[in-house]
Amino acid sequence: MESFWIFGYGSLMWRPGFDYEERNSAVLKGLHRALCVYSHVHRGTPEKPGLVMGLDRGGSCRGVAFRVREENWVQTLDYLRAREQVTMVYRETRRRVQLDGKDGRTVLAVTYVVERNHPQYAGKLSLETQLAYVLQGEGRSGRNPDYVLSTAEHLRELGFHDQALHWLAQRLKTSGRARLG
Repeated sequence: MESFWIFGYGSLMWRPGFDYEERNSAVLKGLHRALCVYSHVHRGTPEKPGLVMGLDRGGSCRGVAFRVREENWVQTLDYLRAREQVTMVYRETRRRVQLDGKDGRTVLAVTYVVERNHPQYAGKLSLETQLAYVLQGEGRSGRNPDYVLSTAEHLRELGFHDQALHWLAQRLKTSGRARLG
């Protein structure tokens, strides 16, 4: 089994930031994508947190798997750790993902799973509360609405439909401001 794979489910799908040899849509079982992480750095601040994706337990997640050349592996992991582990809200882990395509092969991929006991773990928030956090969030990597809209658009381009993310994207396109309740 090849071991130089990364699984992306949020901004890594559309802005990986590292060189790769192969890119495939894929599914990871046992975890699902959710806006369940208060962002204090990339898409918000501690004073005005945004929300970013995390892999949380249960269900499955469609995303993108990237194969990295062996000689680039250490450099790629260093980059990802600097990007994803800023506040240690994620745990780096290896999970089996099934690649889409005629052979449907399974590979072992590095991915980042939310730490449920971390203070930035938001858990399951109502869609209205998610919308309010997203609307207020802006951080080092830009505006939180741009992150959510880009993720929803890239999922759509891959042929995936995430009902909650679609709902949020539609509201973001028409909303001005929202209050945290």
